[in-house]
Amino acid sequence: MKPAFKTLYYLENGSLSILEIKRTDLSEDADISDVYKWLQVDKFSFQVSLLSFRSMDSSDNVEERFFDQGYLKINKDEGTFIEKFNSGLHNLKNQSNREIPSEVQVAVEAFLN
Repeated sequence: MKPAFKTLYYLENGSLSILEIKRTDLSEDADISDVYKWLQVDKFSFQVSLLSFRSMDSSDNVEERFFDQGYLKINKDEGTFIEKFNSGLHNLKNQSNREIPSEVQVAVEAFLN
């Protein structure tokens, strides 16, 4: 059986996808860290990495997420992911209102298995 999940956020550029998912195939008493996950997908290799969530902040126009690996700033149209120690900056388009590409879907399912 494939793991079931709903995509809450989906941001991408030509080489990277970042998404927040909610697992829908787990029991109601599952730990929140198992239910909600932030993932980074390399769009060339389709290797999936877990982003270690630390905290969040939000205002009317901007959402911010802080991870061990870096910082993500999101608005309704775009996002920016800044890797820890400024080792990389990724400008992303917010595609949360669209279905994720099938290659990303398959990679995430494989990662969750």
